[in-house]
Amino acid sequence: MTSHPGGAEALPGSTVVVTGAAQGIGAEYVRAFRVAGANVVAVDLPGALWDDGTGVAGDVTSEADWARIVEHSLSRFGRLDVLVNNAAVYAEIAGKRPLTDITIEEWDHVLAVNARGTWQGIKAVAPVMTEAGGGAIVNISSVVARTGAPGFLHYVASKAAVEGITKAAARELGPRGIRVNAVAPGLVDNESTRVLNSPGYLTSAAQSRSLARPMTPGDLVGTVTWLASPVARFVTGQTVIVDGGQVFG
Repeated sequence: MTSHPGGAEALPGSTVVVTGAAQGIGAEYVRAFRVAGANVVAVDLPGALWDDGTGVAGDVTSEADWARIVEHSLSRFGRLDVLVNNAAVYAEIAGKRPLTDITIEEWDHVLAVNARGTWQGIKAVAPVMTEAGGGAIVNISSVVARTGAPGFLHYVASKAAVEGITKAAARELGPRGIRVNAVAPGLVDNESTRVLNSPGYLTSAAQSRSLARPMTPGDLVGTVTWLASPVARFVTGQTVIVDGGQVFG
């Protein structure tokens, strides 16, 4: 018997859109959904396409690109069941800096991708999911929305906005059968976080968890696929913290 993470065994035949899908954590989500038998539309910026026709170049801040993503999903697979709003600006942030040194341009860019991009994705897929009688949306937040993080005010603000968007959208879309949830990861030990954090800081973060080890992208897969699946059919408006027991909340 094939073992699937979370509720992924309930996903065969579903169509899942994953943004920020070309590398890192997003690529892990793509692999997990494909192993589970779902049709995956993997979205990322131009230059990060797949050769099997399921990759779509798209900017999550572009309304026109979102329309094209939805159209691609429907024309290729005939349905759109799940959206994973994973695309975000993090490693591109130019190092930790006091809030007084963050420029308006940087602030606008981070909020545009992380917060507005999440809303635009929900806005784009909601009509299709409504017509189909329901769907599932999983937004990716961060535990820093609760803890704060010095030097990353714009990123923290954007992820707090994601959680607010999740709650408001869940209230509004619930009567249409659309579930909206979020996952708040702790600090994941991968290439992106190593760019902005010292090895000592990553080690300290791992040791501060109840499950005292580094967090990997694979640690998130089960929660995301569970929230996307019908197994979580009565769960909406929630943010699930996945951080190995660093923050209880």
